Amino acid sequence: MATRLNPYLSFGGDARQALEFYKGVFGGTLALNTFGESGQQDTPVADQIMHGMLETPSGFTLMGADTPPGMDFDPGNNFSVSLSGDDESELRGYWEKLSAGGVVAVPLEKQMWGDVFGMCTDRFGIPWMVNISEA
Repeated sequence: MATRLNPYLSFGGDARQALEFYKGVFGGTLALNTFGESGQQDTPVADQIMHGMLETPSGFTLMGADTPPGMDFDPGNNFSVSLSGDDESELRGYWEKLSAGGVVAVPLEKQMWGDVFGMCTDRFGIPWMVNISEA
């Protein structure tokens, strides 16, 4: 899989509605995963979106999720740039450079869904997400 660069949007509880709206605008295939499907079945956020991805016929990719409990939802600043793929060496190299001199919010390490994932804000204030899936 080639490495992908795309926007990642955060929502305050209406990610499903927003991503379905964008599907109506751009067309394509929408995949939605809830917090409940990811091991948080008995929580107030079980039906909210942990991760959603829209892939359009024009080649656009848009990802998004509801803001998890404990994290701030700040409309107007609710985006990140996402880098994802299965080339571990390439993606770790990007991570090292992007996080250098910045702030690491989530260390790049194996997560509950099985991928290696991290979040950082680079030294220019741009938030990044890096997700490395198995080849």
